[in-house]
Formats: sequence, structure tokens, C-alpha cells
Amino acid sequence: NPCICSCLHLQRLAVIYLTHSLCLTFTNTVLGVLISNSSIKHTHKHTIDHFGFLENGTFKQRYLVADDYWEQPGGPILFYTGNEGDIAWFCNNTGFMWEIAEELGAMLVFAEHRYYGESLPFGEDSYSDSKHLNYLTSEQALADFAVLIHSLKSSVRGAQNSPVIALGGSYGGMLSAWLRMKYPNIVVGALASSAPIWQFPGMVPCGDYYKIVTKDFANSGHNCDINIRRSWTAINNVSSTVPGLQWLSEEFSLCSPLKNQNDVLVFKNWLQETWVSLAMVDYPYEANFLQPLPPWPIQEVCKYLTFESSVSDYHLLHGVSQAANVYYNHTGGTSCLNTSQTATGSLGFLGWFYQACTEMVMPMCTDGVHDMFEPEEWNFQAFSEECYGMFGVRPRADWAETVYGGKEVKAHSNIVFSNGGLDPWSSGGVNHNITETLVSIVIPEGAHHLDLRYSNKLDPPSVRAARALEVKYFHEWIRQANTGRKTVAEHFDPKAGKKLITLK
Repeated sequence: NPCICSCLHLQRLAVIYLTHSLCLTFTNTVLGVLISNSSIKHTHKHTIDHFGFLENGTFKQRYLVADDYWEQPGGPILFYTGNEGDIAWFCNNTGFMWEIAEELGAMLVFAEHRYYGESLPFGEDSYSDSKHLNYLTSEQALADFAVLIHSLKSSVRGAQNSPVIALGGSYGGMLSAWLRMKYPNIVVGALASSAPIWQFPGMVPCGDYYKIVTKDFANSGHNCDINIRRSWTAINNVSSTVPGLQWLSEEFSLCSPLKNQNDVLVFKNWLQETWVSLAMVDYPYEANFLQPLPPWPIQEVCKYLTFESSVSDYHLLHGVSQAANVYYNHTGGTSCLNTSQTATGSLGFLGWFYQACTEMVMPMCTDGVHDMFEPEEWNFQAFSEECYGMFGVRPRADWAETVYGGKEVKAHSNIVFSNGGLDPWSSGGVNHNITETLVSIVIPEGAHHLDLRYSNKLDPPSVRAARALEVKYFHEWIRQANTGRKTVAEHFDPKAGKKLITLK
């Protein structure tokens, strides 16, 4: 795609944003059978613009429903707030919801995000220009979800008094948290898994994301991160000659040979995406993610990167090619590697480009010292120019903080923020309790939203405990909704000199 190749910085950011939502992979075919037999496709007619009155067009939002275990009347509804992709993909890969449905007596609803999958406000013209893309915002998507829930509770027999809990991972987790914040009358609580609601300008350092990626590799093998850091210079050295370009192309089995320095930039960007993706899918068991991966794949990668400093550039890059093959060719069935194709088939690549260029402005930077990547500063002005060149729009850097509150969210309640210690997106997540009802759950051995995946016998104890605690909160929120009040206990704290109220 020539547009992507000419906007390398925007590509780098958008690829990272997109990849973070791809990590809900599950290999047990039983789940697929369960979903295909149980979920029913529906559509709901929405207003294209919930907040204005000139655009009076409508579109059909797709959503999936599974009610095999729903206890009528009044049983809870678990509502998945769809990410930037086809909702069927998320439905098939959010095993946690399917596993707890029977225990909670819950209906499952998976709602597709506008402009993704089949939920296209203007059909084939939805991506034709910025005028048609104008209604692709998180606020409009949240309004879609709120209206859909209201409609379901009004039209489905037995659902009028059903408490609704929002769930989501990554961007979907952000939406779950924001849905509870913006529409507390619609959902009684939310689980926001691996949701970087603070990965916005001025909230967290722009380099923290890549520091976590680097730490994952540093902890997985001797000199692993050091050799990846050294590999960028080695690539520059080897690619400075025509024979070197040919050697790199053959060593990495590239489908399209490297011909010039622009190709080399794309190649390095592709390698960087590889390391980032591995950090997010560093699961303790085999997973058929974008490619089949072994258990703890970063440890497998690092077996090829244990060199000492005296190693030659060619020897080092041979190890890098073997390491990359762990991700792209673990089974040995791939004949060549395509650096221009990223693993985002279930996601809307262009749609998220647009969202990143408008309100989802998430600064990223590297320094090559505290991380294992080439130095690249965060340059908002350059980013803005790239966005303007692609879409004719400019990003609003502070809008997400303005509309969703940034770090000032303590007035809200009933949200669980879960984050994995191995997940680079935890850098922008909530990793401490804000109040008694805005709770953080940290999973030290967890990669990207591991808790939303289907359970596995190799799951670490920390994720098993996290899921159990999340269900405990669900039960409490449901109980609160059904009783209409909280059970409280008052006691006097002599140090504070006042009564304290705690939930029971």
C-alpha cells in the first residue's frame, strides 16, 4: 500500500494500536462449535449521528446473541463492547464470557463497532472520504451500545430488569469503561481488560510501552534485548550495499526483495512489529494466533539471540531471521515472508488509522537506551501532518482526556481494570485501585488480556485468581442492581476521626 509506505510513523503507531486488539486467540475447537450453535445474528437500526439533527440517515448495527443459559426473567446480560474489527472474530475469541454464562445465568451479547465488520453506516461509501468517516468516533459507538441495550431491555421478554455488565479488551476494554462512565444508567459495571485509558498525551511517558516490550525480552534470554538493539545497526550496515540487500532478502526469505532504503525502513518497521506482537501474545501455552506459536514464544525467540558482542553483523542477523521465523513460520509451512502485509485480517486497518488521526491520539516514542529499538521521538506536529495528508483531518490531542476525564475518574464506580504484567499496553492502563469500586487487578504472568481468553490447563495461578475475582465483582454488581441498594457497614476510625463506609 503506497499510502502506508509513505507514512511510516503513522503506520508504526497504527500497527501497534491495531495489533493490541488481536491477541484474543483461542485454539480449542469446542468453543467454535459452541458459538456456531448458540449465537444468533441480529441487526439494530441506528441513527448515524446521535448528537446532531441534520444527518437523519440510519444504518444497521450487527450484534450476536447467545441465551442458552439465560435465566428469565431478569437474568444478567454480559455485553461485549466491540473493538475495531469484525464482531464474529471477537465473539469466537472471548472464551471467558462463554465459560461464566452458565454460572451467572447470563445472556451474552456481542455488539459490533460502527464502521467495522458489517456495520457500515454508508455501506460501500463508508470509507470513501472524510465526510463519510466523520461519524467514526468512540462517542458515537458508545451511543450505539447504549441505544442497543435500551432496545434489548425494552423488546426482549424477561429482560426489562436485567442488569447489564459491559466487557471488553484493549480498545474494547476502553469502551467498556467509558460506557459505564458515560451511561451508568445503562450498565451496572464494567470489566476493562488491558484497556489503556491513560495512553494519551500528558498522562503517561511516551516511552513506557516499549520499555515493557524490552523487559519481556530481557527476562526471557541471555543478551536477547541487547542483540535486538544491536540488530538495527547491523541491518543498516548490511543494507548499505546491493549485495547486502540481496543477502538480507534471501536470509529472511522475503517474498519481495529489498531494493532500496525505503524498503529497508519498511523491513525494520515490520521487524519491530514482530517483537511488539510477541510481547503481547507471550502466552504460556500453544496458541494459534496470527500464526501458530509455541508456549512462551519469546523464550523460543531468545534462544537464537544469545550472542556476545564480538559476533559479526551477518551472524547476528542470521539469528534474527531464525527468531522472526518463530513468529511467522513456526510450523515450517510458509515459503516466504511478506513485509508489507501485517496480521490484521480481522481488524479494520484504515478505520483505526482514522480514529488515531482524530481522537485516539496515543503518543509512542523510543530512545534506544532504555528500550531495544531505534530512537524515535514523539512528534505531534509531524503526526498531524501525516493525518492531514491521508484524511484531510487533524488530531485533537487532548480530546480524549476532556471527554472521558483522563486520570480524574474517581467519581465513577463499578469498574474493574485488569492488566497483564507482560503486556506493553499496561503502561497506559490503570494499575492501582482508585477507589473501593474502581479496582485494579494485575496479572504478573499475563500478556495482553489473558483473562478474557478461554481457560487453559497451563494458565498461571494469577490469571485463574483474576478471573475468579472478576466473577465475584459481577455477582456483587448483579446483587446491587437486584436489591436496588448497597449493603454497607459503618464503623468509626479513631485515626481518621470519622465514620467509614465499606461495602459488604
